[in-house]
Amino acid sequence: MNTINTPDLVCFSHLRWDFVYQRPQHLMTRFAAQYRVIFIEEPVYHGDDIGYNATAIPSNIIRVVPHLPQGLTPAESLAEMKQLLRQIFDELQIESYFFWYYTPMALAVSEDYNPLMIVYDCMDELSAFKFAPQELKDREKELMSKADIVFTGGHSLYESKKHLHHNIHPFPSSIDVEHFYKARYYTEDPDDQLHIPHPRIGFYGVIDERMDIALIDSIARRKPEWHFVLIGPVVKIDENDLPRLPNIHYLKKKEYQDLPSYISGWDIAMLPFAHNESTRFISPTKTPEYLAAGKPVISTPIIDVIRHYGANKLVHIAGTADEFIRVAALELGTRDRKEWLAQVNDLLSKNSWDKTWQQMMHLMEVQLTSKINPVITKPRENAYV
Repeated sequence: MNTINTPDLVCFSHLRWDFVYQRPQHLMTRFAAQYRVIFIEEPVYHGDDIGYNATAIPSNIIRVVPHLPQGLTPAESLAEMKQLLRQIFDELQIESYFFWYYTPMALAVSEDYNPLMIVYDCMDELSAFKFAPQELKDREKELMSKADIVFTGGHSLYESKKHLHHNIHPFPSSIDVEHFYKARYYTEDPDDQLHIPHPRIGFYGVIDERMDIALIDSIARRKPEWHFVLIGPVVKIDENDLPRLPNIHYLKKKEYQDLPSYISGWDIAMLPFAHNESTRFISPTKTPEYLAAGKPVISTPIIDVIRHYGANKLVHIAGTADEFIRVAALELGTRDRKEWLAQVNDLLSKNSWDKTWQQMMHLMEVQLTSKINPVITKPRENAYV
């Protein structure tokens, strides 16, 4: 998109760049091949200083972390953030730009600007997450009215929101196949996983209200000879509420580049999501990543997992401890997975973050061109898998 001296992509994110490597990082690193990406996070509250840290990340990305003092009222925080944003624009010389939102809450801070285009990448139903304020729903409604184009993180989410915008497109979880394919060939366990006996059933990701803790506890109690490896930060729930059994192992957060070495040592990968409002529309990125690693996968009944992986028998669906134990026992007794792996490879060959990025780029180019020349026909709604 070179229409106006290659604009900057200004991304407002509720997720921090150094948290769990997921959709924003995958997409922004690819968009950085075309634009300078300014990745603006929500403020950190501490001390008495007001300012921001701007860190250059290799690949044409500048990570911006605002800092505000503790004790500010919401109105004071908003005023300070608006001032900081003006400072950021001035000091980073942001002149031609478009906005990319992951959080509708950033609308209040950025409302005084006139971007070339507004993109809303709705990766989750954030209003259903624990501690989500009512304001989030109001802001999303406003963002839907202002956005030129909307992407959703899955088909279920698309179906729930497609009536809210005229130019909305589903882009489910994608995959960096080469990265996770390494798990098929690793032979040595990381030190903190080395001591854990087999069979191992693993999970990596954020451990929060979306995880079915009771399910894991029940299975672990009934199958003490199976070992459960849980990798990731604990967020928004009390660590004291997590089940503590000899065969449940919490290995904390790991770097994205290290994940294949951990997955390689598992016998089965799992998606133990609970059934609640926060999981109603999720499309877990981990599903294709586990498959690329060559691991059999057991998931609770998540609609997008059933639709794209369970229906063609690439992923087991188990909604109860009994079902989970039954299919896990079958997998642990399976030695020949050649046919299954061939089907997995065929599916994954059609899906990548590169393809997702290219398809998004095309839609954005059409949209920006149509804004400059309104005679241009708007793109049809399409689903990209």
